[in-house]
Amino acid sequence: MINYATLKADMQQWAQQLGFEQLAVADCDLSQAEPRLLQWLNRGWHGDMDYMVRHGIKRSRPEDLVPGTIRVITVNLNYIPEAAADSWSILSDASKAFISRYATGRDYHKVIRQKLQTLADQVTANIGPWSYRVFTDSAPVMEVALAEKAGLGWRGKHTLLLNRSVGSMFFLGEIYTSLALPVDAPQTEHCGSCHKCIDICPTQAIVAPYQLDARRCISYLTIEHHGSIPEEFRRLIGNRVYGCDDCQLICPWNRFAKTTGETDFDVRNGLDDVTLVELFAWDEATFNDQLAGSAIRRIGYERWLRNIAVGLGNAPSSEAVLKALRQRADHGSIIVREHVAWALKQHGLAS
Repeated sequence: MINYATLKADMQQWAQQLGFEQLAVADCDLSQAEPRLLQWLNRGWHGDMDYMVRHGIKRSRPEDLVPGTIRVITVNLNYIPEAAADSWSILSDASKAFISRYATGRDYHKVIRQKLQTLADQVTANIGPWSYRVFTDSAPVMEVALAEKAGLGWRGKHTLLLNRSVGSMFFLGEIYTSLALPVDAPQTEHCGSCHKCIDICPTQAIVAPYQLDARRCISYLTIEHHGSIPEEFRRLIGNRVYGCDDCQLICPWNRFAKTTGETDFDVRNGLDDVTLVELFAWDEATFNDQLAGSAIRRIGYERWLRNIAVGLGNAPSSEAVLKALRQRADHGSIIVREHVAWALKQHGLAS
């Protein structure tokens, strides 16, 4: 006979030994979150992310995704690299490339999935075979809603999960299971009247508290969006070539954000402090080699050049910038050529 309270306490201890900040448990009732999801999809705010529609309500009904699921074990893992250059200083230097700090090290999908599997193996060693499935941003899972329900934090006005102890700069991971573990109580929200995240958003993607139009979001535009970046957003993107951290950087709760102890998230290839010109010089083989094992690699070389071209269009004019753009003016990709032409135009030149 399994003592579920004891097992949960053991799992929390094992999770901390693996580097997770916290482990908590939620039931599967997301009936309050489901209407918000459907409204968001109906508004078209998911943009090109068609998979959001394809999966439908499986996202808000864990037991439909994994039959037999009655509990969701949720963990969080801090990701800020200890030695990363100051984000604000990079953002303020238009010749530099800003890369969201979650992506400067190893791909978090691999790191968290491996840790969750190790945790699951420890449970197996303790109780024998059990029914479970591991997730980390890899399936139709409402991560924030589940983590909020489990008490790991509350949904901030920027729609990300906030935690009083560690802010918001952490990853989430889940284990769906049929084990009847004790559930945790949700936290109260602590955003109050603050609206700094809304005010700072360069493209005003946070259209109202707790409402994000992904089609305007720089993270979406530089990562998820496959085609041309709408011209109305290019100047606003500035030097952000992969993701955007502004709403998190300005959040008062991230005064408590902790650097990670996970060495896999250490900065690789100097991506925390590198010029746009340097990155634009990479050929495709270099891109694939340098970003092997990185979350960035999944956007592909074409979108990589597209994003950097926008950054170079917003950079101060210099011989190095103009030379870099001219060298890509006849690139084989229509998308790259278009964005290079736009960038040259920003410097008063025709492609």
